Amino acid sequence: MKQLDVRTAAHIGLDDVRIRPYGITDRDRVHRMSARLSAASLYTRFFSGTPRIPDHYLGLLDGLDHWNRDALVALDGGEILGIAEYVRAAGRPWRADIAILVTDPWQRRGLGSALVACLAELAGRRGITEFDADVVLTNRPALRFVRHGWPAVHATSEGGSAHFHLPLARAAFRNSAGNAMTDPRNTAFERTDSPPYLAQR
Repeated sequence: MKQLDVRTAAHIGLDDVRIRPYGITDRDRVHRMSARLSAASLYTRFFSGTPRIPDHYLGLLDGLDHWNRDALVALDGGEILGIAEYVRAAGRPWRADIAILVTDPWQRRGLGSALVACLAELAGRRGITEFDADVVLTNRPALRFVRHGWPAVHATSEGGSAHFHLPLARAAFRNSAGNAMTDPRNTAFERTDSPPYLAQR
């Protein structure tokens, strides 16, 4: 899989940002993300108070199989700005849970939208047609993103979070200005899921 230039894919004006699959050399980069994440950002991602990205999460990333579970990272130089992942539902191979984490300096700049668009394209090529997402009710930017992309979808609420069932075929990913983004099917992703691209740089 080729690296993706976000400026081409999403027209969001982020210089020198690339999106590619998570690789075995990225563990330390993800660990370093903690220095650029507020307590609020960590809570909205992990649904608990934690001073840093949990070690068990790093272990889960090390166990990606790049089919039933995969992740994409956005990078500027050698640092990860954001990460988006999906986990295919057991017994329902057409559905997957998604989660996104973007460092505080890069929030509200369209990076999360770009990551979700690219993740949806990748998942779609693997037979996934629906995403499930849980969003903390205080995470208003994420709630707005869902409403922009899936205006007809209604949430169910439980325990301080909203659960969304998101059909990918009808998603209309938008950037931070509310404009429709380029169809991720027209990005620089190679049309392959063959093993060679899994050996990351």
